[in-house]
Amino acid sequence: MPVTTAPVAERPRAARGRYAAINLTEGSISRGLWTLAWPQMVEQVLTIVYQLTDLAWAGQLGARSIAGLGVAQTYSQLAMTGRMGFDTATRAMIARSIGAGDIRTANHVALQSFTLSSAFSVLMMVVGVILTEPLMQVLGVSGDVIAAGADYMRIQFVAQTAIAFRMMSGSALQASGDTFTPMKATTVTRVIHIGLSPCLVFGWLIFPEMGLAGAAIANCISQLVGGVMNFRALFRGSSRLHLNLSGYQVDLPLLWQIAKLGMPASVTSAERTLAQLMLLGIVAPFGDNVLAAFSLTRRTEMVANMGVGGLGQSAGIMAAQNLGAGKPARARSAVLWALLYSSLFLLTTGALLYFFAEPVLSVFNDELGVLDTAVVWLRIQVVGYVFMGAGMVFMQTFNTSGDTTVPMVVTLISIWLVQQPLALVMPAWTGLGEYGIGWAINIAMFVRCFVFLGYYLWGPWTQKRVLGVRAPH
Repeated sequence: MPVTTAPVAERPRAARGRYAAINLTEGSISRGLWTLAWPQMVEQVLTIVYQLTDLAWAGQLGARSIAGLGVAQTYSQLAMTGRMGFDTATRAMIARSIGAGDIRTANHVALQSFTLSSAFSVLMMVVGVILTEPLMQVLGVSGDVIAAGADYMRIQFVAQTAIAFRMMSGSALQASGDTFTPMKATTVTRVIHIGLSPCLVFGWLIFPEMGLAGAAIANCISQLVGGVMNFRALFRGSSRLHLNLSGYQVDLPLLWQIAKLGMPASVTSAERTLAQLMLLGIVAPFGDNVLAAFSLTRRTEMVANMGVGGLGQSAGIMAAQNLGAGKPARARSAVLWALLYSSLFLLTTGALLYFFAEPVLSVFNDELGVLDTAVVWLRIQVVGYVFMGAGMVFMQTFNTSGDTTVPMVVTLISIWLVQQPLALVMPAWTGLGEYGIGWAINIAMFVRCFVFLGYYLWGPWTQKRVLGVRAPH
């Protein structure tokens, strides 16, 4: 399919930032990787802090609020996953275009992606607000949990549009090589949220007491501010991208390319989130305390992911830009560096969480019935962290390089043919009870990691077409 180009030429840049001339196709791979990775790692730390902060406030409201928060955040994540495929496609197209030196096309891709993502987010918001209670009921959670989490979940769906604007603008900047600006926007977003959330939850200062719903309102406001910061950078031209709306029109062929490339990535994210929902349904019959413990440990796992996600996305951006520049060997090397650093990080983090599980978890909830279960569950989870990290690096690399179908298929197999069936049968057949679910998750991580390893070594991921361009051998 031919490359779609922007209908108008770029305007001269009014203000060039430090990332406007960054070149990831030359120089030290390790240095380039960390230049991209550290701001994204900070972003993820801040995201985790925000989620754990909400978890801490929910913990003050009781175990049912924790369980309600876990269900609501999982559904909110599911709503985002459909749109995140568009972000993945946008990163792949922009990074390839930047690597090939085609800034004009990169700008055009960004604008068209915003059009598609905005329409999808509004649709998800409407559906989510209308179906909040039925969506929670289908999991079989108790009426008390629904009462605690329904308002929070409904407002989080309203926040989807603001979240989409911040994330899709950040993805475009990251793909161009500017990961610092999205980090600044995320920092402001999280500071506002962390400061405003307890005021609205508990009625501090002049604010009304709104309970768990107050945390969702704080999130909506803060996300909007962060999105404005990212868009300001894009339209000022302080990165390699410089957007303008002069002559803008909807490009249906390009929208179809973005949707077609992003659809498998959306399915990959959606099936992982759907699997989490199914796991919630499997855990729920064990009681509210076990469900709260499960929610606690899944949130704690985000701490382990905070470095890996940044390294994986950075490896993908470097790989895509180098494939666009015709340097597949350099693209492969970026992945190896990311795997090395992610393994070291997860070994360290996993060891700390294993030996200090109880004090870490007790920060969020110290109810004896919840804490005892959560400690055992967390120690089971950390066994699979290295495989989880390697699988994440591979998946993000393939997706951002434009090969979105293979991660979808591998995730489909490892989750729905391995993890979910084992999660259903292991609690009863092995005598492990609810802890059998944790071991089922670990086995699936192992399978996913080694299938991805084989595809990295022997698969044609460096030869996939993105915007009609095939990287040479």
